[in-house]
Amino acid sequence: MTTRIQHLSCASMHPLAGRVGLVPRDWVAHCLLVETGDRVVLVDTGFGTADVREGRSRIGHVAPALIGFDLRREDTALAQLPGRGVDPAAVTDVVLTHLDLDHAGGLGDFPQARVHVHRRELEAARHPRLDERMRYVPAQWAHGPRWVEHDEPGEDFFGLGGASVVADDVLLVPLHGHSRGHSAVAVRRPGDEGWLLHAGDAYFFHGDKATPRTCPPALRAFQRVLAADDRRRVDNLARLQTLHAEHGDEVRVFSAHDQQEYDALRG
Repeated sequence: MTTRIQHLSCASMHPLAGRVGLVPRDWVAHCLLVETGDRVVLVDTGFGTADVREGRSRIGHVAPALIGFDLRREDTALAQLPGRGVDPAAVTDVVLTHLDLDHAGGLGDFPQARVHVHRRELEAARHPRLDERMRYVPAQWAHGPRWVEHDEPGEDFFGLGGASVVADDVLLVPLHGHSRGHSAVAVRRPGDEGWLLHAGDAYFFHGDKATPRTCPPALRAFQRVLAADDRRRVDNLARLQTLHAEHGDEVRVFSAHDQQEYDALRG
C-alpha cells in the first residue's frame, strides 16, 4: 500500500521559443518519489550529477540549445531526497516513462536500484534509428543498470491497455508514440484517493488533455516533430483526453514538463 507520494522537479528548462511567447517559458522535469510497502520508487530521474558535472560534453549541444536545460546539482534527485526524508541508497526501484536524456540522466546516481522500462524502449535506446540518436545518451546507463523489461500482458488500466505491475500500487502503462516504448506510470494514492497517472511526454501542455484540446501551435508542432510514431502518439493522446473527461475524479493525469500541473500537485 502506498504510504507517501512526493513531487520533485529534477531539472529546469527554458526553451528558446519561450522567450518570444511561442511555447511556455518555463518547463519542469516532474518526477515522483513513492513509498509503498517495503519499496522506495522513483518515477523518472530528470538529469543526474554526471550530467551537471560534464554538461554538453555528455548530453550534446543541440537539445540543450533548443530546450534551454538549466543543469544544477541541487535539482538532481540525489541532492533532493535527503531533504525529503529519504536516503538515496534506500531507493529500490526506478521506473522510467522513457529513456530520453532528460528523463534518464539520474540513473547512475542510484546504481543499486532496479530500473523498470518498457521492452520496446530499451530496444530503441540500445539500437536507435538515425532519427532517434539525439534523444538517447548511452553514457547515462553505461554503469550497467539492473534492467527490468516490461511488456503488455497485464490488465487494462481505464481503457489505456495492459498495465504491468512494478510494485504494490505502481503500474507501467504503455503509451507509445512519443518514443518507441514510451509509457505512463500509474500510482495509487494513499487513503484510497484514486490514482495519479504520470503521462511522461505523451503531451506537453495542460490543455492537451482537455476536450476540446488547447495547445500553442508551436508546441503542437514540437510534439509532432519529436514523435517516433506520431499517429500512435495522437491516438494515445485521444485516449488520455477520454480518460481525463470520464474518470478525472478517479485518475489525476499530468505530464512531465508542464509547470502548472506540477505546481498544482506539489501543493
